[in-house]
Amino acid sequence: MNFIWYIIIGIVAGFVAGKIMRGGGFGLFINLIVGIIGGVLGGWVFGLLGLATTGIWGSLITSTIGAIILLWIVSIFKRPGNN
Repeated sequence: MNFIWYIIIGIVAGFVAGKIMRGGGFGLFINLIVGIIGGVLGGWVFGLLGLATTGIWGSLITSTIGAIILLWIVSIFKRPGNN
């Protein structure tokens, strides 16, 4: 059951990150995948910083920050002419 919660939180985080990163989003489906990957990335970054979150809200914040970081990294490598 926890796995389903992780996916749902990742989907919401990807959606929120796509809205926050105006111009950095890549459409709903890709942003949802980015949110799931961002959850892993956010957990890794928070672990490096010695931060720990608990509960659904903590997981959502971690995933959203990870998704924002991932969208930012991808936007760096995105060619300016290709949208």
